Amino acid sequence: MTPLYARRRRTVLAAATAVAAGALLTTGLATGTATAGSAPAGKPVLGGAPVLLSAAARTSLIQEQQATAAETADAIGLGAKEKLIVKDVVRDVDGTVHTRYERTYDGLPVLGGDLVVHEPAGGARTVTKAVKTAVGVASVTPKVTAGKAEAQALAAAEKAGAERTGAESAPRKVIWAAEGTPVLAYETVVGGLQEDGTPNELHVITDATTGEKLYEWQAVHTGSGRSLYSGTVTLGTYKSGSTYQLYDTSRGGHKTYNLARGTSGTGTLFTDADDTWGTGTASSSSSDQTAAVDAAYGAQVTWDFYKNTFGRNGIKNDGKAAYSRVHYGSNYVNAFWQDSCFCMTYGDGSGNTHPLTSLDVAGHEMSHGVTSNTAGLRYSGESGGLNEATSDIFGAGAEFYAANSSDAGDYLIGEKIDINGDGTPLRYMDKPSKDGASKDYWSSGLGSVDVHYSSGPANHFFYLLAEGSGSKTVNGVTYNSPTYDGSTVTGIGRAKALQIWYKALTTYFTSTTTYKAARTGTLNAASALYGASSTEYKAVDAAWKAVNVS
Repeated sequence: MTPLYARRRRTVLAAATAVAAGALLTTGLATGTATAGSAPAGKPVLGGAPVLLSAAARTSLIQEQQATAAETADAIGLGAKEKLIVKDVVRDVDGTVHTRYERTYDGLPVLGGDLVVHEPAGGARTVTKAVKTAVGVASVTPKVTAGKAEAQALAAAEKAGAERTGAESAPRKVIWAAEGTPVLAYETVVGGLQEDGTPNELHVITDATTGEKLYEWQAVHTGSGRSLYSGTVTLGTYKSGSTYQLYDTSRGGHKTYNLARGTSGTGTLFTDADDTWGTGTASSSSSDQTAAVDAAYGAQVTWDFYKNTFGRNGIKNDGKAAYSRVHYGSNYVNAFWQDSCFCMTYGDGSGNTHPLTSLDVAGHEMSHGVTSNTAGLRYSGESGGLNEATSDIFGAGAEFYAANSSDAGDYLIGEKIDINGDGTPLRYMDKPSKDGASKDYWSSGLGSVDVHYSSGPANHFFYLLAEGSGSKTVNGVTYNSPTYDGSTVTGIGRAKALQIWYKALTTYFTSTTTYKAARTGTLNAASALYGASSTEYKAVDAAWKAVNVS
């Protein structure tokens, strides 16, 4: 679960600890064939751009790749005990197919075993792996009991400040290959609540031979109607009998529910008699529709942004929508994405009158779902910072895409929700350190920084790639972006920068991608889209050097 921002321990506006993951703050064509697809409408056709596949075409392509998975495993040199399971397939305009696989060893899931196989039409196959180490263990029989692993996981959750903890299921045996030599391990998922009331899904990895705790990460990612932030907007609704529902059947069936201050369950679907929703003003009422209008609007804009910009058909690229829940808890100052419910959840903020439902927050949270269903960037260390930055990048992209005069696009994150109480935004992409905690540049200790702050260099990279260094004004906001080496960077425009980051995320990043690997992935993406000698490729290289990644 990924919250929107980091929470400082025992304060409302705090940054979450390193184990509090994912919130906004810390703690195709309908032809049915596998080749059917098109580039996003109105976009220039780039050979390396993904095509928009229909749900049937995507399913067929996945089935084709799974049918030949054993042959692929042998061709790329995997061992006899290793098997590949197709997670997703992307087909480019030029015919290149990128197949993302999860891996098993002797029937056990391999964490860190994910890889992407790139097959150009008529070209040589290449592979991007999360880890290059050969997978293999001496035995799959544990020497440590599952009960000991569970007790260790519960203790880790309690140490992090979790409440009402309990294992969500029995620890499962896995091969832990994400760091160093692969080992037989247990993965335990601890439920309950985090310290600030955010749901808890803490994953703890325990060595099944020695009992040593190897790793832990948080899986909860935290952050016509009259909206609070976006003015009067048109909403997708559905009439059932004489009652209208906040149910968008044109975008995968997205629904918006009212938790009415609760912290569990789906809640109650919002309904209305006249299809005019909300008041456009904040209210402390737990039945207020205004927060629901913003959440529903954010979901539909984000859906359209991904579909029309990248040819992506929903968060999982399968044409099915997630759902949204508003009025979570009381005075809950956060928002989060949760894979387990495939949903976005929003608190009402301080005094229950500042809901965290602004457009860039909605785009941020749903983008955690996109990352989970593509690269699966692990929510810890440098990959966690890249995960957070990805949500900031696409959250900003969705806000620019909406072109809403009430909430114009900018390179500020959460500028509408007044999380700091003084009108300042949550994060700044042009110079991340302006928030007082985020890092402007990469350094060797970046992986130990909270992911909401280690996201800074990637956010800074994206701003420089899109807009360039120095002073400029965009949509009335003035920026002044520095560089690590004092260089001058010329931007290539936001549209191209978004295409490069999306392609890198979906075809070159893996669960363990570091900043150095992200540089390689985005250079590969720029080469595929625009050419290895292109201005765009050179700009990617320059922007990474400008944040000290080279």
